[in-house]
Amino acid sequence: MLPLILFLSLGLLILILFEWRERHRKGEPPSHARAIDPSCCGQHLVCEREKMLQPLDKPVYYDDEELDAYADIPSEDLTQEQADAIGAVFHSMNESDVAGWVRSLEMRRIALPADIREEAMLIVREQRAGVGGH
Repeated sequence: MLPLILFLSLGLLILILFEWRERHRKGEPPSHARAIDPSCCGQHLVCEREKMLQPLDKPVYYDDEELDAYADIPSEDLTQEQADAIGAVFHSMNESDVAGWVRSLEMRRIALPADIREEAMLIVREQRAGVGGH
């Protein structure tokens, strides 16, 4: 039993170190290690929502730089290949990152295909509804 626990612990440690290394290599903080504002109320989703309402100086990239090629293309003019590329990024991210990603795309003038926009807005609404419950 002890060797199994040690093996699983080692595997978990390797996963954590790999995630840290990848984020560090890309210059991104780990998703669980975001800077905490000293004025934070302790309800992190509330603070995140307030941050969403504040203008950003520059867009945040979610390992999606290739989407910049689709700037200024109306959603109805996106090809299926372009829509699929946007969808691939969307479906690979954590739900907690969706609101920031949508905001980043807006800053970069990248339109979401209608089906992805609906799904993204549903996720954002659900997160905001969860905030109201605190």
